[in-house]
Amino acid sequence: MDERRNFIRLLGGGVVVAAGAAALATWWLNSDMPAAALEIWNGPGDEPDARKRAVAYAVTAPTAYNRQPWLVDLREPDAIVLYCDRERVQPETDPYGRQIIIGHGAFIELLVMALAQQGLQASVQLWPQGELSGEPRLWPHVPVARLRLAGGGVPDPLFAQVLRRRTPKQRFDLTRPVSADILQGLTSIASAGGMVNSAGTVDMARVQPLRKLCAAAARVELTTPGTAMENLQLLRVGPQEILAHRDGFSINDPALRIAVALGQFDRRAPASEDSLSFRRTLQLFEDQANTAMGFVWLSTRGNSRTEQIAAGRAYMRQQLRATDLGLGMHPMSQPLEEFAEMAPHRAAAHDMLLGSAFQGGAQGPTVQMICRLGYPMAPVPAAPRRALPGFMMA
Repeated sequence: MDERRNFIRLLGGGVVVAAGAAALATWWLNSDMPAAALEIWNGPGDEPDARKRAVAYAVTAPTAYNRQPWLVDLREPDAIVLYCDRERVQPETDPYGRQIIIGHGAFIELLVMALAQQGLQASVQLWPQGELSGEPRLWPHVPVARLRLAGGGVPDPLFAQVLRRRTPKQRFDLTRPVSADILQGLTSIASAGGMVNSAGTVDMARVQPLRKLCAAAARVELTTPGTAMENLQLLRVGPQEILAHRDGFSINDPALRIAVALGQFDRRAPASEDSLSFRRTLQLFEDQANTAMGFVWLSTRGNSRTEQIAAGRAYMRQQLRATDLGLGMHPMSQPLEEFAEMAPHRAAAHDMLLGSAFQGGAQGPTVQMICRLGYPMAPVPAAPRRALPGFMMA
């Protein structure tokens, strides 16, 4: 607790700054997450347009690094056309756009569920103008999906969990095991028409090596200059930045906020490995990995864009089911990332989970998602979301 007293050790590398009690009190009194950044979690309210109501639910979908990379076109009557917001891609951590497309699958699943809740059935046409290929920075502006709406939608029981769903990023309770029955309840929910395979383990003989893999992969992401810098650029520190962006990594830590206010936090370069900032960040990832009480993963026979969408839809349903079961489910994306420095860990993940080598490209069995399971030790807060108009195309 020393750092919360008169002297604050800055996360940017160990600089010590004297701060008066009045200044600290001012920061602490405003340490809650800004309510406006979480307003989408209250639902669409009295929005009269059924399509906009559905989109308001869909934007709560989880995405890698909370990028929310969706653009929606409502200009065609009785239809919703979904595009990728190419300004929100991450070329370093997600060089082929696999994770961002999985996020579109999650969005589509919630969109279909939210429409069905209003009695509308959605016919989903993927890639009306062809699949996106190559690097995300070079993607053309073509639709990911076109949803044609008609009557006859049947509500999905999982929809009741949409606004309750959270992604827990804290430690899990090491005294509470995850039962085999709970695991079965998760793996059985993610069929996606047979395109996606789901499996998992709560056997500590398998869990322990996976914990080590996830922790080691997190270190690689933090020590690779390009990915570390991308992460740093997504930090949203304090209420003003959180409200301005409503995405990325939201941090209300008093010490870091004071550092930013005093101009002492350098975002031009990642923290060195011997800095307090790096050690704390690595500890966060290690705590996540090392408190996993089980793992669940999704794989596909190949790695096409359509299979990535299917994985995202299955993952969305799994998260909703986990919410229904009172279980924490948190993606550990690092071992599956495709940048060069991660290749040994990606290969290890495929060997450990599928018993096969990762072939790359669109061919061969591919692990699309791996998530740790457990019971959070504290309530899980909602993550900020951008306001609804920000997702709408003119």
